[in-house]
Amino acid sequence: MQEASEIAELLFAGDRGALARLISWAENRDPRFPEALAQIYPRVGQAWRIGVTGPPGAGKSSLTNELVKALRANDERVGVLAIDPSSPFTGGALLGDRIRMEERTQDPGVYIRSMASRESHGGLARAASDACDVMDAFGFERIVVETVGVGQAEYDVVSATDTVVCVLCPGAGDGIQAMKAGLLEVADVLCVNKSDLQGADRLGMDLEDAIRLRRPLANARRSSAAGWQTPVVSTSAHEPSGLDDLIAVIEAHKAYLTDSGSAGGGDGGAALELIRREKRIEQVRRVVGERLEEELWGDSGHTDAVDSLLGKSITPYDVAEEILGTVLWASGKTP
Repeated sequence: MQEASEIAELLFAGDRGALARLISWAENRDPRFPEALAQIYPRVGQAWRIGVTGPPGAGKSSLTNELVKALRANDERVGVLAIDPSSPFTGGALLGDRIRMEERTQDPGVYIRSMASRESHGGLARAASDACDVMDAFGFERIVVETVGVGQAEYDVVSATDTVVCVLCPGAGDGIQAMKAGLLEVADVLCVNKSDLQGADRLGMDLEDAIRLRRPLANARRSSAAGWQTPVVSTSAHEPSGLDDLIAVIEAHKAYLTDSGSAGGGDGGAALELIRREKRIEQVRRVVGERLEEELWGDSGHTDAVDSLLGKSITPYDVAEEILGTVLWASGKTP
């Protein structure tokens, strides 16, 4: 069995097999992963992570493919994490995004990993943040995370990336959905894709109007990045066109968070450090919640106890209080 220290050394040596194996460890909750992460963690934090999200059918995969191509033209090494919908039969990824980016797989400066969304309902797989950390430590300058199509309240991508690009397209009611669904609060960049279609200009104007109306709420929800004015850019992955503009606004957002005096109160990178710290706190909360769920409802958990208590004709709330009391008592706290 390969040890954590051995695979960490291979990762630092540029072994792509070690990269793939470590991501699999994260995805499968291998007990060796936390130890391996501890060894590679000092190298985490160098890559710029770009999230690509939006409703189904907006052209996220095609746009991601062209975005990676444009980044490679600047000689940047790019890691791609494509979150695919899970098969309802096997739980595995359907690999649709990987197929659309097939031409990028021949590029030695690109690494593409597909990951099933599994039980995640936020557009991101549970292990997405861990996978990004592994690719970061491997040495990629850019990491692009493409989510499954999100709904109105599913925005986990914001907690795993530095710049969130929300992709919309004309003709699908996306303008109205964006105003209702809260996309403006999580998007650092709004991208009107399929700009060659009728209605693209109108969608862009609607989004710009919505940004002006909803900016106070957006700044309140993302106070560490308050002041950033979300741009609207138009692209067409089919032609392709607009990719240079998209990269330019991503670079502008990066500069906004990292440059001295831009948003960090005079200290270069203060805003970025604060935002990344907030996201790490969220990651810790997810890990704690995951572990608690395993302990409570796993093979040796409280499922039988719940069934027994419900048999006593007490309400689910009373059962929950009794279980929470047991947990808090075990941790030394008074329920």
